[in-house]
Amino acid sequence: MRLDKFLKLYRIIKRRTLAQQACDDGFVLVNGRPAKSGKELSQNDEVTVNFTQAGNRVRVKILRLRDGNVVSPEDISVTEEKLQ
Repeated sequence: MRLDKFLKLYRIIKRRTLAQQACDDGFVLVNGRPAKSGKELSQNDEVTVNFTQAGNRVRVKILRLRDGNVVSPEDISVTEEKLQ
């Protein structure tokens, strides 16, 4: 599944175009490295999104990746922390 689609489906970012823009601006990391919006994700990847204006960082560990538009809260582990 593409990174931008993942961010939208799991409601981490509201719209896919905003997810693409966040990736282009370097606010999204996959396994600690900046990632483009078209990056294909796999199970056990860790996605980090830095919301600098809100002062938050969200880390998402992918436990299970499903095909299509089917999502479940058990598929991911989410950690939210404040930026310094």
